[in-house]
Amino acid sequence: MTKVAIVTGAGSGIGRAVSLALVAAGWSVTLAGRRADVLQETAALAAPGSTLVHPTDVSDETSVDALFDATKAHFGRLDLLFNNAGTGAPPVPIEDHSLDHWRRVVDINLTGAFLCTRAAFRLMKDQDPRGGRIVNNGSISAHAPRPRSIAYTATKHAITGLTRSTALDGRAYDIACGQIDIGNAATEMTRAMAKGVPQPDGTMKVEPTMDVQAVADAVVYMAGLPLSANVQFMTVMATQMPFIGRG
Repeated sequence: MTKVAIVTGAGSGIGRAVSLALVAAGWSVTLAGRRADVLQETAALAAPGSTLVHPTDVSDETSVDALFDATKAHFGRLDLLFNNAGTGAPPVPIEDHSLDHWRRVVDINLTGAFLCTRAAFRLMKDQDPRGGRIVNNGSISAHAPRPRSIAYTATKHAITGLTRSTALDGRAYDIACGQIDIGNAATEMTRAMAKGVPQPDGTMKVEPTMDVQAVADAVVYMAGLPLSANVQFMTVMATQMPFIGRG
């Protein structure tokens, strides 16, 4: 039986790389994200018939429920949810941070992950065979903040709480949940690192990056475990990036 995954934020970067790696490993994947055009670009890179494109706003309850309904209707079940969709806010001092930017980051990064997790529970607990796996993209920012990133950092710390609660409550339904914390994967979002990234001491520093395929391979490994085993937390990072010793 072919296993089925939903990947949010599948139109680019980590989401695209993970989606394609899952397809290469034999999975069927629903590609979720806000923009249909970039989702179609991801689908064009995958084997024909292996993906379902479903534009989704993860911060909207109705949109999320429609995503999971469409996946069930098309593929029949769900074995994996990769909660990957995320966004940041402009890097400004806390006292200048707008409430609108705060709410947008919380709505997408945290509420979106909750809504998708809730929908996955409803589907996974009632399907046959029962259960499945949820992997949350926590980020290195779930452990250590960058300067002027209060909204992003707060939501990523909250993802760790979401992961722990999901893992605990999922036991009764054979639903495993783990978190992957990613540091400096080379994507469109990290291109600026080649020019320099603000450091805690106020300087700018070029930071090393790693091939995003390393992240994709890690998620495929986590996804491929039997439900009797779980990677609770995994950190995958560029070896020479400033994390150990950050600050």
